Amino acid sequence: MNKFVFRLLVFLMSISLLGIIFVQVYWFNDSLEKSEDEFKFHVKQVLGNVAMKLQKKEQYAFYNKYNKVKESTGKTPQKEDLLEYGYYQRNSKTNETIIYSNSIISDNYDVFSKFIDKNADSSKVKGFSAKRKTEIFNNNNAFDNSSINKSINPEITISKEGALAILENAQFEIFYKDIAAVTPIQERVSTKDLSTLLSNELKEYGVLTPFEFNVYSNGLATKLKSEHFKYDKYSTYSIPIFIDNDGNNKYNLHVNFPQKKKFLFREIVGISMLSIIFTLIIIIAYANALHQLIKQRHISEIKTDFINNMTHEFKTPIATINLALDAIKNPKVIDDKEKVFRYLQMIRDENKRMHAQVENVLRISKLEKKELDISKESHDVQQIIYDAIDHVHLIIEDRGGKITKNFNANRTTVLLNEVHFTNVIVNILDNAIKYSPDAPVIDIYTENIKDFVVIKIKDQGTGMSKVAQKRIFEKFYREHTGDLHNVKGHGLGLAYVKRIVEDHNGQVFVESEKGKGSTFIIKVPLIN
Repeated sequence: MNKFVFRLLVFLMSISLLGIIFVQVYWFNDSLEKSEDEFKFHVKQVLGNVAMKLQKKEQYAFYNKYNKVKESTGKTPQKEDLLEYGYYQRNSKTNETIIYSNSIISDNYDVFSKFIDKNADSSKVKGFSAKRKTEIFNNNNAFDNSSINKSINPEITISKEGALAILENAQFEIFYKDIAAVTPIQERVSTKDLSTLLSNELKEYGVLTPFEFNVYSNGLATKLKSEHFKYDKYSTYSIPIFIDNDGNNKYNLHVNFPQKKKFLFREIVGISMLSIIFTLIIIIAYANALHQLIKQRHISEIKTDFINNMTHEFKTPIATINLALDAIKNPKVIDDKEKVFRYLQMIRDENKRMHAQVENVLRISKLEKKELDISKESHDVQQIIYDAIDHVHLIIEDRGGKITKNFNANRTTVLLNEVHFTNVIVNILDNAIKYSPDAPVIDIYTENIKDFVVIKIKDQGTGMSKVAQKRIFEKFYREHTGDLHNVKGHGLGLAYVKRIVEDHNGQVFVESEKGKGSTFIIKVPLIN
């Protein structure tokens, strides 16, 4: 995949992900707004129902009183006649006596014939009018249980007149509203009844959240309220209650929902959580996919580098073998046994080199598939180091280098696989030799730390960068040194080292500084 296609793919995936997140946020805000509108609509319905039921409840109470008085007089009011009814009540708390009277008067009107019939001179039409009067007396001693002293002047007199289109029902409604208008709000409805009514109505409409209420009279709070009521513009709703005959309202019911936001979020939290979870899954999948794309692209580059290196690694020995074979065929050389043996040794060495390269690849492949048989036995780790030194001794001598051993460990018995652990030490030594531009100088240390034996292999080679130190044990990784092929290898040796050491329940890491060499440290548990 070329860079342009790769970057375009990443760009399109990023835009798509941002679009999904934006849509989710928009949907959440829209759902919250709709939920709030629905909440407001239900609350308004509840308050309307409460106001209506309060009015109806008071109306029924007065209706019962009204019927009791009618029954006590023994007659039913007639539509055509003057109907007068007096009623008084005494408030024991305020020592006020309220007297209410309601009169319905019938009137005859002459209507000219031209409005009704051309052949008739005139017609009699009856109309009805009401006269209402409410008197409030502060001295309750002016009254007894049987009669009303008409000589006492009232403190307050409220008189109203008006025409009526209907009679008895209208008479009753006008009657009770006028009396109720001068009755204190605490006597018209109790805090408990109002709370119960609100609670039932809210449950009916599914508004299951705590509420507080207060009844205001002409903008001032009354004693008809819940304990923790606080006015809040965002979460408080109001409606007029107890509207009088003239359409005026003295009282307003305010209901506050302190946990409104929590309730609204709870209403959409179920689907919102699913949406968030799915969005997170998409983000994680996207991040993983992007990581895999980058990783695969990197692996592709590494594999290309690996193939180039392997080609170079095989090309040189093959060319050397071909040259040696051609030389042996030469009649002048074939009779010279010394030269023939020297060329045969060259062929054998190059063949071993190619075989070692193939073995490294196969080992890594088997490790990946967990097919590599690693049986462990008790061994002296320092003896394993001696064996590994023997494998590279000739190469060290050929380059004029040296290996110094500093064995300070007292306990050296470790459970390990002799072959593979030897290969581990050999690979690290080989790495130190390859990256030493001059004669390789290598120091090997052993020491005991608690129940572990620590092996340190220090060289004086080119060293490596901080980035390389973090990635040196990755499969196929090789730090570039200008010329891609100036150091033989293909990035498998140290990957093999790490896998084998970890299989022995050990640890391996490197300390290095550019231009000052590297120190590989292996830590494996001892047999107690």
